[in-house]
Amino acid sequence: MADGQEKPPCRILVMASGNGSNFQALISAVAAGRIPSSRIYFNLIGGGFLAKGGRDEARVREARERYDAALAQRVLAGFGNVHERPELVVLAGWMHVFGRAFLEPLQRGGIRVINLHPRCLVSACIACLPAGCRFGLSITRVGGKRGELTAWIGDYNGAGAIERAFEDFKGGKTTRTGISVHYVILEMDMGAPILVREIEFREGGELAQLEERIHGHEHELIVEATAKVVG
Repeated sequence: MADGQEKPPCRILVMASGNGSNFQALISAVAAGRIPSSRIYFNLIGGGFLAKGGRDEARVREARERYDAALAQRVLAGFGNVHERPELVVLAGWMHVFGRAFLEPLQRGGIRVINLHPRCLVSACIACLPAGCRFGLSITRVGGKRGELTAWIGDYNGAGAIERAFEDFKGGKTTRTGISVHYVILEMDMGAPILVREIEFREGGELAQLEERIHGHEHELIVEATAKVVG
């Protein structure tokens, strides 16, 4: 790129399955310049409201693999305009687990996929990590302290992670949980992390209160991680 030439905006596709609060956080961050040189071109929603990109009813009509393959081709085709093909896919509470039929075509096309997930973090031997997921990462603990993450446990992968972590806290098995934004790989919720944040449990707290606290931190972390990936 020549000196003085403005960097073209990074085209971002956001997929959400909830009420769209994380999507709105990203939209607001782009508008405020907190995610530099970016534009959200599409938003694919599976949570009850319409947006550009629309709902894909094939999710309920087709088998998972056929759905994944068809959606991958739509993404690669820029949803009808190849010049607007996304460069980054952000899964912001997307409840469908993508398989090889979706991830491999996007990888070949140079499209990165990242995911937001609530998960518990622990210190452990780095050799215990799955292949491709060994890392050293500075993490932020709520309260401003910092520490080194050497591994994370897989017991909170998939849906219901907050509830399972809360039950373990009530049973005396853990004192903290967390959230992460990570790259998506075939192993569910096990991709290399981009940013993570620890959240301490509170004695006497209820599950609904924990969920509210976590969702508030999610809105911050997904913006910070997306900005980091976009660079």
